[in-house]
Amino acid sequence: MTFLKDLSLVEFFMFFVYVALILIGKFLILFLLRKVIASTDFKRRVYPVIEDVLNWLLLYGGILFFLFYFSKEQWLTSAFYETEGVEISVLLIIVAVLIVTFASRVTKALNRYVMPFVYEQFNIDMGMGYTINRLLYYVVMFLALAISFTTVGLDLTALGFVFSVLGIGIGFGVRNIAANFVSGIIILFERPMEVGEMVEIDGKIGRITKIKLRSTVIETLKEGTLVVPNQYFIEQIVKNRSSAQLYARVVVSVEYGSDTKKIEQLLKDAALKTINLMKGIPEKEPDVRFINFRNSALDFQVEVQVADVEMKERLESRIRHAIAEDFVHNNVKMAQALDE
Repeated sequence: MTFLKDLSLVEFFMFFVYVALILIGKFLILFLLRKVIASTDFKRRVYPVIEDVLNWLLLYGGILFFLFYFSKEQWLTSAFYETEGVEISVLLIIVAVLIVTFASRVTKALNRYVMPFVYEQFNIDMGMGYTINRLLYYVVMFLALAISFTTVGLDLTALGFVFSVLGIGIGFGVRNIAANFVSGIIILFERPMEVGEMVEIDGKIGRITKIKLRSTVIETLKEGTLVVPNQYFIEQIVKNRSSAQLYARVVVSVEYGSDTKKIEQLLKDAALKTINLMKGIPEKEPDVRFINFRNSALDFQVEVQVADVEMKERLESRIRHAIAEDFVHNNVKMAQALDE
């Protein structure tokens, strides 16, 4: 390729040597900071900021050093393509990439270090702050991409027409993606649920950690991470467990004809025996109810208020063990067939 004809291989090699030395210098600085300053507060608050600043200096300083180092080379500024009167060169492409990456980094730094202080001053809650951060990021990145496309000579009007034509062709193929995208915008604006809240999805309870335009990320206690399409939250009934009290519930079906008063007392005794062995139960008194008649069974429910999901699962298991033991000792028979 003719635009590389003036490139000196020795200079090109030495450039990477200089970059490697800069990288080594950065890692040495961070290593010394970790070793010399042992303060936990410094490592938690100050060190991440210094690391981000050094990464910024390394990236953009390296790019500027690259442009300065090869500033006299014709391959850097010579046009290898021309469109709409704009001559595309390596320098122009680098500038376009710089615009996008710089906008992304500035917005993330703003959301991470500046906006929390603003939200604290104006008493803006975490959910609303997260929504503002996401919208700010998307708006800035859209503008940065538009400016970078214009810089390299792309006609945004023509580009929009191409995307609209392609959209018609592949619309049916990506309708679910589009639906999730629109649902994500609705969730961010209406805020039926927010980051940090506990929700129940298909019997699994977890905490929302991220709300993105296409999906929502939920961290559960045992099932790992759930990535739920945003359309699910709009079309399905989702239980928000953040404001509601959490209960451990055990449903027991006994044979028809059993002494209901005796069963209720046995269940209460089993629950009390179990919760007295556990710490942290908000209320010690269990709620035992006779909840349903069926053709071949009598249904009872034991309910105990708990503090979190982990306590709920452990307590339910222990109550079942205690109930099974008491039923065996008192010759209580479970229902043989559960009719729907």
